[in-house]
Amino acid sequence: MDNIDEHTANMDKLNQLFNQVKRQNFLPDYVQQDAALDIPLPIGYGQTCSQPSTVKLMLGWLDAGTGNIVLDVGSGSGWTAALLSRIVGSKGHVYAVDRLKELVEFGSANCRRVGVTNANFYLVEKELGLSKHAPYDRILVSAAYHEVPQELLNQLKPHGKMVIPVGDNLLEITKLSTHSVDTIIHPGFVFVALVK
Repeated sequence: MDNIDEHTANMDKLNQLFNQVKRQNFLPDYVQQDAALDIPLPIGYGQTCSQPSTVKLMLGWLDAGTGNIVLDVGSGSGWTAALLSRIVGSKGHVYAVDRLKELVEFGSANCRRVGVTNANFYLVEKELGLSKHAPYDRILVSAAYHEVPQELLNQLKPHGKMVIPVGDNLLEITKLSTHSVDTIIHPGFVFVALVK
């Protein structure tokens, strides 16, 4: 299969996934009617649920697979954790972290309500990521950082991938070894800042 066919097949899978894991189930009541709009939507506490087209791109670049162990940083509404939980399947697991207690509770409740059983939510206050379950096959970061955090790279397996917003770019990072990474820069994205 050439790259174009593979990309088309992956996008078809993602479109199917987005039809199964509906965004409206992860939004506050007051914005559920806007779930189909391709825009970020507020979920409270100055945070947003990213627009579907951006999430789809991020998941495509992350390239998680069956059985992967994934860290979801800035889990917010729980939507990305639920999407990832479907991708990794029953043999994989998603560890979702946020720095806001209210969003940890919101995201966890949303996932439980739609039947997600392979994702756990954690409140992290000072730590970036969740080192106690590291290393991870994949790390998805849904809030902007000013630089690539070494703390998260340390939690990524060799040959693992991380997708993270840095400034106005989305970075697709593959960890080649302990001290070496390959980075692809995708410009032109805006994310809320990582809560400190």
